[in-house]
Amino acid sequence: QVQLVESGGGLVQAGGSLRLSCVASGSISRLDTMGWHRQAPGKQRELVATITSGGSTTYADSVKGRFTISGDNAKKIVYLHMNSLNPEDSAVYYCNARRVWTGTSWVYDAWGQGTQVTVSS
Repeated sequence: QVQLVESGGGLVQAGGSLRLSCVASGSISRLDTMGWHRQAPGKQRELVATITSGGSTTYADSVKGRFTISGDNAKKIVYLHMNSLNPEDSAVYYCNARRVWTGTSWVYDAWGQGTQVTVSS
């Protein structure tokens, strides 16, 4: 019903920047709440940032002031702008559609396949 495809990951030096994109497709009328999560090797998946269709955002303390989540509901794209990256930010980053309105029903908790971000020191 809802498919998510992430892109934009890669290798970057500490202090650098990346922009991740998440394109949503399928039976979508509105991306109500979207999020980015990340998972580093040997660690649990953690929430990085969320955004609602109204533009409200939340961030993990570890990324506040460095990462910015934004979205374009018309294009069904969500971005994660990452600045001042450090090696601790290295992880697979996953896009998450926490709640999507299809026009007739809600869809919860759809996930993309992830994109790798590696930050070298």
